[in-house]
Amino acid sequence: MCRLFVNADPGLWQSQTRSMRIGGFATSVRLEALFWNVLEELGARDELTLSQLIARLYQESLDEGHDLENFASFLRVCCARYLSLQLSEDIPRDKSVPIRSLDADRILDRERNRTGTRRGRVGSEATLHA
Repeated sequence: MCRLFVNADPGLWQSQTRSMRIGGFATSVRLEALFWNVLEELGARDELTLSQLIARLYQESLDEGHDLENFASFLRVCCARYLSLQLSEDIPRDKSVPIRSLDADRILDRERNRTGTRRGRVGSEATLHA
């Protein structure tokens, strides 16, 4: 089983630091190559550069009141959610379908109904009670 992971291209887990402007400030973000690849794919679906996508994720997260103390972790979770939502067929695998064209509320509701959890919370305390 582990050979699928252990024998993957080692370049996928090589850390890369990229410099960009977020919220008018110059900064850098360090992620593994695999995550940069997924973020580039995600941005391309909506005709966004990597910097534009990251700036949008940052701003929309702040608009929702999220604490982005560990922004790199947030970006990794975005990548994992993107791939997971493709597997569940909530996001089409067809990369020509823009993410902005999807009904986010419907997808989030379906996801909550499948998992029985409140938005953003995982674990027994987040289980919905009738």
